[in-house]
Amino acid sequence: MDDAAPKPLIPPAGEGKRGENGYLGYLLRQAAGAYRHRVERALADLRVTPPQFSVLTMLAAYPGISNADLARLALLTPQTVSTIVANLERAGAIVRQPHHYHGRIQQIDLSETGKSLLATCRERVHGIEQKLADGLSREEESALRKWLVRVATSA
Repeated sequence: MDDAAPKPLIPPAGEGKRGENGYLGYLLRQAAGAYRHRVERALADLRVTPPQFSVLTMLAAYPGISNADLARLALLTPQTVSTIVANLERAGAIVRQPHHYHGRIQQIDLSETGKSLLATCRERVHGIEQKLADGLSREEESALRKWLVRVATSA
């Protein structure tokens, strides 16, 4: 005779508290996890992780930034960025140079290899993002983007 209590059924994503009646914060986290998983799979054969993609993207957008600035922009810890930068440098995707005025600060830029790698990553991630926006009108997508920014920037 088994005295163990039956385990509760866990609903799949999109049902129960994991669905439209769930908490917004949980739903955001669930959506972010699903998105990250899709990006991981899309970039796996390139040996690029989502945090590495974020670092490459921010370096392309803001060339010459420091590790500290890069960590803030990529929403990563400085320690994580240091490891990512070292790995990307070892792979030849980035180059470091002393800052023009502050010799102790290292500026980080994409190498030609890094630019090519980022272009391939962007193409794949763009496909994922297009699928995310499928079924949304321009107005709906714009409203969603504004809402996400508001969530991210409100105190």
